Amino acid sequence: MLHYDSTHFDTRSDGTTSLAEILGAFSYALDLTEGQPEGHSLRACWIASCMAAALRLPAAERRTVYYATLLKDLGCSSNAARIAELYLADDRQVKQEHKLLAVGLGPTLRYVFTRTGQGQRLGARAKAILAILRDGNAIVTDLIQTRCTRGADIARQLRFPEPVAQAIAALDEHWDGSGKPLGLRGDAIPLAAQLALLAQIVDVFHAAGGPEAAIEEVTVRAGSWFDPALARCFVLVAREPGFWAELVHPALEARVRAFEPEEQRVAVDEDYLDDIAAAFGAVIDAKSPYTGGHSGRVGDYTAALGKALGFGGATLRTLKRGAMLHDVGKLAVSSRVLEKPGKLDDGEWEEMRSHAAHTTAILSRIGPLRDMAAVAGAHHERLDGRGYPLGLDAMLIAREARIITVCDFYDALTADRPYRAALPVEQALAIMGGEVGKAIDGDVFAALREIVTK
Repeated sequence: MLHYDSTHFDTRSDGTTSLAEILGAFSYALDLTEGQPEGHSLRACWIASCMAAALRLPAAERRTVYYATLLKDLGCSSNAARIAELYLADDRQVKQEHKLLAVGLGPTLRYVFTRTGQGQRLGARAKAILAILRDGNAIVTDLIQTRCTRGADIARQLRFPEPVAQAIAALDEHWDGSGKPLGLRGDAIPLAAQLALLAQIVDVFHAAGGPEAAIEEVTVRAGSWFDPALARCFVLVAREPGFWAELVHPALEARVRAFEPEEQRVAVDEDYLDDIAAAFGAVIDAKSPYTGGHSGRVGDYTAALGKALGFGGATLRTLKRGAMLHDVGKLAVSSRVLEKPGKLDDGEWEEMRSHAAHTTAILSRIGPLRDMAAVAGAHHERLDGRGYPLGLDAMLIAREARIITVCDFYDALTADRPYRAALPVEQALAIMGGEVGKAIDGDVFAALREIVTK
């Protein structure tokens, strides 16, 4: 079994950070919205990269496999609301359970009848089940098409070459042509997509039942989902001493970074980091049909407001990134909660509130964004101490956090929400004015008012 230097990461001598480190950290957010255990994408990347090494793929192909697998779920947030609506259930749980279904129509039908609308009124359940049974194939194709197309587009936004985008687009294609959305068959499916899907299945079934369950599932799906030759290759790799121990090693994240082909490594400068923040802002906003463009607008408001209040240079740039990513923790919240038109119950409200703490935790993993993590996660704190997640008061809330809070508040009021239509600017400002000194900072609010009423 090959071993890799776990110290090869972090900031470089020229002040840049590796792309693998930043996107590996962001992959934890993708795991949340897919309902997968922490580190799923990293483990899948490790598995696929081990296979790429065993297949002796050239460096450029290994890099495609590496990033296509690490970022295979880039588009996953885009179908979350639709899945929650279809199944009348937590989209994250539905996604997680679907990945564990055995191949065949029988297990799928049993799932639809037993899981759809669980705990809901009989009439609502029956209506939802009927809709799935009537339009199931078209629904699945549309959901996968949305996810794969969106994921490929974001990969391009992240400056990846077309082979990475195409591999993400083909993640759900199957060797025998039974996959979605295009029904590609055999070698028409990019090799990186084949390895990414196989690695996903391995990690999901390993987490649920251990090594033998993962090996068995790959073997069962050989010839249908997977190229039999790739399935045999995986079994050989999986039998190597130490493979499974490496997969659950505490230092896996660092080892995955070291797996990126050295000659293909990319350093991330300030401009590229801006693009990454914007791309993941788009992932966040895709979670809900009501938040399209929210992250970008909050970032733009924050940049304008920060400049008006005397921020500049690198500080202002970092503040804008934090603003664009302030809601990354919402990827951990069920769309059933995010899209609920009525009042949230206590459990739902607790889940909703958790997104701020998730934001801090996710951004804390990313070296260039670590200093802004707590600020971004504090966008629901209030000056009177009645906010969340920490209940900070005016003495403890940084000015940068106050700026993001005001911009987030303003955009939330002036955009459509599940429970109301967008408010006119003056009405939004009047509501905010009533919260000065309690929820929001008066000086920051005055600066915002001047900007949006020019």
